[in-house]
Amino acid sequence: MNYAASHYLLLLDQPNHYSHRLKMAPKKAKRRQAAGGSGSSNVFSMFEQSQIQEYKEAFTILDQNRDGIISKDDLRDVLASMGQLNTKTEELDAMIKEASGPINFTVFLTMFGEKLKGADPEDVIVTAFKVLDPEGTGSIKKEFLEELLTTQCDRFSKEEIKNMWAAFPPDVAGNVDYKNICYVITHGEEKEE
Repeated sequence: MNYAASHYLLLLDQPNHYSHRLKMAPKKAKRRQAAGGSGSSNVFSMFEQSQIQEYKEAFTILDQNRDGIISKDDLRDVLASMGQLNTKTEELDAMIKEASGPINFTVFLTMFGEKLKGADPEDVIVTAFKVLDPEGTGSIKKEFLEELLTTQCDRFSKEEIKNMWAAFPPDVAGNVDYKNICYVITHGEEKEE
């Protein structure tokens, strides 16, 4: 399963808990907001063509029966293929109810756009991390960041921490490159080194 498909399942699975964390901003959302656009008139204009293709691939993976609509049965099948065999019907219903109607590709893309727009600008997020990096190294110790995320305010669960380290693995010395995290939050993909 590709990243977009797994991220979609995480967004739907915990809509009020996980969706505000490590969210990826659509490339053009900030320009659209600055221009005063509402962002809902053409969801396809919010994303780069390569992003749309990734979401199309994710949609195809999630649409298990290939009928062009992601249904409760499709989600159950995908979750089962990921090892979650006992997903409750209520949980699946809640996922499906995130959409305003049947989840075709346009609705799927719109859901991503709605969930993902609104991330703070990169410089604001970097500045917040710099408070935790008084030496200005551009990195934070994994243990320190994990302690903060699991003990302060809206605490990360063990699963969220696991997902974060999978997405942003620390280096061999245990340092986490927070500038890369900030870039991914605001641009939706890792910088090419």
